[in-house]
Amino acid sequence: MERKIFAIGDLHLPGGDKKPMDIFGEHWRNHFERISEDWRARVRETDIVLIPGDISWAMYLEDAVEDLKRIAELPGTILILRGNHDYWWNSLTQLRCNLPPNMFAVQNDAMCIDDVVFAGTRGWVIPTELKDGDKNTKIYKREIQRLELSLSAAKKLSEGRTIISMMHYPPIGKEWLRSGTGFTELMTSYGVKCCVYGHLHGACIPNAFSGMYRGVCYELVSCDALGFRLKEITLE
Repeated sequence: MERKIFAIGDLHLPGGDKKPMDIFGEHWRNHFERISEDWRARVRETDIVLIPGDISWAMYLEDAVEDLKRIAELPGTILILRGNHDYWWNSLTQLRCNLPPNMFAVQNDAMCIDDVVFAGTRGWVIPTELKDGDKNTKIYKREIQRLELSLSAAKKLSEGRTIISMMHYPPIGKEWLRSGTGFTELMTSYGVKCCVYGHLHGACIPNAFSGMYRGVCYELVSCDALGFRLKEITLE
């Protein structure tokens, strides 16, 4: 039976603090219960679920472990990526030692499952103007280098397999469709089939870009943008 691939980001689980997400709007009430219901109804144990960041509000790994276990109780093989609020994600080695058996972390590297290779990096805001010494420029360029490390690793594993990339920050927005970004240039050049990303919420969602751009399909998968239902990623 062919595996299906799903994605959903920005779960924002409480991290031991019981932080209520409905402070961001009534539509967030019981959001993880609603996600879990949809997840159990549609995802089989053989399927893959991608979570591109902002998984838990925890500050430390020991506080995030319970959130990771809650997610891992759901069916499927789960691949996670670090988001800007995942402060608990520091040592990759320590994290991987604490992950449930069906959960795997992607960080500037790549992972092959059957005929698909998964890569990714957190990303960063795209500077309007690249200025030497500017903090955003420095981090943006660093994240481009990290994406290339990941895609280079993916290319070595691919041998003709499909490559899917995860990012947390948007690799492109509608304002960048004419020029592209360093992220989109890399994904096009490495032959990425699809890139899923999150980070955007509320009023930012209508201005996000989802669709084909220079040979790559980009999908916004922050959970509120999806109505708290998983997005199935098709590779046709």
